[in-house]
Amino acid sequence: MIRIRTEAGLRHRIEVGDHLLHTDVPASLGGEGSGPEPHDLFDSALGACKALTLMLYARQRGLPLDSLEVRVSRDDGQERQGLYRLSVELELHGALDDAQRQQLLRIADKCPVHKLMTSTEVQVETRLGDGA
Repeated sequence: MIRIRTEAGLRHRIEVGDHLLHTDVPASLGGEGSGPEPHDLFDSALGACKALTLMLYARQRGLPLDSLEVRVSRDDGQERQGLYRLSVELELHGALDDAQRQQLLRIADKCPVHKLMTSTEVQVETRLGDGA
């Protein structure tokens, strides 16, 4: 379970198991900019999933992927019309040949969060809790 609690103003504390994150909005929206916005966390989930998927895949297959960098940028200019674009750039480090690099590029699109974002119907139910 993930728990999110207001700390002060628009800053919120996100508890994920034993891990702690924060979210906020920029000052231009009334926050303090003390943490990533929710859209940043959404986009980060995709990038993190691709990074972990590639490192695990390379490790399992014995591919010489030493490290990688994933850059995610978004175009949310048409979000209200139902279109949210994410662009992902992978920088792979290691003695990989072209075939291995192309193989990793294909695998990146098979990460679970990519599949969730692109091919799964997500249903969200929001309800009031019993607390005061």
